[in-house]
Amino acid sequence: MTDKRFNPEKAQSLMRAERKKALPPDEITEHLNLQSGDTVADLGAGNGYFTIPIAKKAEKVYAVDIEPKMLEMLRENAGEENLDNIHYMESDLNHIKLEDESVNKIIIAFVMHEVPDVDRTLSEIKRILKPGGQLLLLDWEAIETESGPPLDHRISSTEANRILERYSFDTESIPLNPANYAVRATPK
Repeated sequence: MTDKRFNPEKAQSLMRAERKKALPPDEITEHLNLQSGDTVADLGAGNGYFTIPIAKKAEKVYAVDIEPKMLEMLRENAGEENLDNIHYMESDLNHIKLEDESVNKIIIAFVMHEVPDVDRTLSEIKRILKPGGQLLLLDWEAIETESGPPLDHRISSTEANRILERYSFDTESIPLNPANYAVRATPK
């Protein structure tokens, strides 16, 4: 396990009531403008914090995570919701096991600061995203907070916008709360 990767032993903390208040998953996923026919990739899906609300609206969801324990927790959580449109995929984000132009929406939530090669991950995102598709990136602002990753692991919202623009995305910043941000991005 790399020193940046989230520890699956702490997975239950992702479902805390305080987190749901600060980051309401149903409200945040509205920024994807989901339609019933959408195919969505949740990159770094974890135990399903965003995957499950997305699966309730989209036709198909690819839950991609490098950690098999997280995918197993997601499978259990999805089973409790009787969701059968989630496809579980163990994969790192530098070599995503999806076909070119196979999804029209992507969410990558609180993961970009963990990936070992941001450029490679963004190349993969561009590869799997259909023309006219949409990316929603969420992460920790580069400020000191009581929770979250170490400050030196974080990517600021300004930096995230700059990186996405370098990869020919049009970006729109969406402040979520003082500690977290979202960037909605569409390929140019």
